[in-house]
Amino acid sequence: MLAATVVGVATLQAALIQRNVNERPNIVWFVVDDMSANFSCYGETAISTPHVDQLAQEGLRFTRAYATSPVCSTFRSAMITGMYQTSIGAHHHRSGRGEHRITLPDGVRPAPVLFQEAGYYTCMGSGLPDLDYRSQPFSSRTRNRLGKTDYNFDWNKTIYDSHDWSGRRKDQPFFMQVQLHGGKLRGASAAHYDAFDKQVKLDFSNVTNPESVQLPPYYPRDGVLLKDWSTYLDSVRITDRHVGLVMDRLKQEGLLENTLVVFFTDHGISHARGKQFLYDEGTHIPLVIRGPGIDGGVTRSDLVQHIDIAALSLAAAGIEIPQAMQGQDVLALDYKVKKAVFAARDRCGEAADRIRSVRTDRYLYIRNFYPQRPLLMPSGYKDGKLIVQRLRQLHAAAGLSELSQKLLFAPTRLPEELYDYRADRWQTTNLAADPGHAAALKQHRQRLERWIKESGDVGPETPEVYVLETEDQMKSTRNTAARETYRTNAELYKRWAREGK
Repeated sequence: MLAATVVGVATLQAALIQRNVNERPNIVWFVVDDMSANFSCYGETAISTPHVDQLAQEGLRFTRAYATSPVCSTFRSAMITGMYQTSIGAHHHRSGRGEHRITLPDGVRPAPVLFQEAGYYTCMGSGLPDLDYRSQPFSSRTRNRLGKTDYNFDWNKTIYDSHDWSGRRKDQPFFMQVQLHGGKLRGASAAHYDAFDKQVKLDFSNVTNPESVQLPPYYPRDGVLLKDWSTYLDSVRITDRHVGLVMDRLKQEGLLENTLVVFFTDHGISHARGKQFLYDEGTHIPLVIRGPGIDGGVTRSDLVQHIDIAALSLAAAGIEIPQAMQGQDVLALDYKVKKAVFAARDRCGEAADRIRSVRTDRYLYIRNFYPQRPLLMPSGYKDGKLIVQRLRQLHAAAGLSELSQKLLFAPTRLPEELYDYRADRWQTTNLAADPGHAAALKQHRQRLERWIKESGDVGPETPEVYVLETEDQMKSTRNTAARETYRTNAELYKRWAREGK
C-alpha cells in the first residue's frame, strides 16, 4: 500500500519547492481526546461518521497507527515534540507542574516554535467561531481560550499566537490544532450520560441504542457498560459532526485546497483495559491525512507512530526536521517502513507503574516491570468511573466470566506478554509461555531492551520525585473525598515500592 502514495507525495514535495512563505500549505491537526478508531471507515457499524469517512475518501488512511503513550499528557508531550515521552523525561502523567520541573533536552523544541520561526501563525482552539471544544456554544468559561495543551515540561505560552487562525496577517500560512473533547464528552457517571444525551438529541434527534454495540470480549454485556459504550459512540458522532463543520469553514474561506489536514486521537477509549494500557484498546488510533499532493482513497497498513505527525507536518510546510527528532516523515519519498513501533505507560496520577511494548508486523510484546501489582490497581481516576465501579461490583459478586476475571482482576500480572495481535484482535491469548512462539518472544524481548537503551528511556521516578508529584496533585484537587482517596492510594504505592512489589 505504501507504493500507492509515492506519486502523491512526489507531487506534494515538488509543489513545496515552488512556493514562497505565503503560498505554503496551512497545517490543521484535529486532536481528539479519549477515542479509538470507532469510525465507519475503520469498520464501526453501530454508527455512521460521514465527515471523517469523507476525509479518508479524499485522502490517506492509516490502519496501523499507534500512540507511543496511552494517556493524555504524555501523548501530547510526545506529539508536540516528535519525541518519545520516555526520552525527554515527560513520561509520567501530569508531571513537572509543581516543585519538580521538567525541561526539554538540548535540541528538542515544540513544533509550534519551529512553525513560528518559519513565518507561520500558530493557533489552537475549536476551529469554529461559535462552538467550543465540546461542540457547545461558547460561554464565559470557554470563549477565546486556547485548546488543550497538557504538556509535562516547561513551555512558553507565546508559542501560540491565538486560539484561531482568523487573527493572522493576510495570506499568512497557519498551523492550527483543533482540540476536541472526544470521548470525554460522555463523562463518568449516569448523570453525565443523561446530560450528554440531551446534546446528542439536539444534533441528531436520537441516541445510539445500547444493545447495538459490540464490546470487547472481556467486558460483560451489562446494562451499565452497554450504556457507557453507546454514549461513547455518540461522542464519536458529535466529534465527526464538528470535523465536518471545520472542513466546511475551510472550504467557505477558500483555504481547504491549500491545507494539509491531519486527523487523529490522543489514545484509545477510556475504559478498564483501554486508556493507560498498551493493548490495542489503549494505543491503536485513527490517522487520516488529506491535502495538497495527497492522493485520495488510499490506505496504508504499515506501522506508524503518533510522533511521526510532527515530522510529516514540518516537512509538508517545507521546514527542516530537527536532527534530534525521533518522529519520521512517513510521506517522504525515501521513507523506509518501520519494522517495529514502541509504546510506554508510566505513573498515571498516583498509580505508579512501568510497562513497555514493542509491536512488529505480527506480534505485540509487553513487558510488565511491576508484575506483582494487579492490572486494575487502585486509582482515583479509574475508580471514579461508573464502568469501573460496576466491574468491581460484578467481580465481588462473582458475576464475571472467566476471561474477564483473568484479564481484569488477576491479583498479579505476568512479567511478559506476547500476542499474535493480527489474529487476536483484543489480545486475550498470551503466547509468552507457548514453546511454538519462543523464538519470537526472545526476539521481541531483545528488540525492546535495545530500544530502551538506544532511545534513552529515563525510567521510573525516584521516591523523592514521586512524593513531590503526588503532593502537588493533592494540592490542586479541590474535592475533599477525591483528595483523600488519592492520598490513601499514594501511601499504598509508596509501601509497595518499599516492599519491592
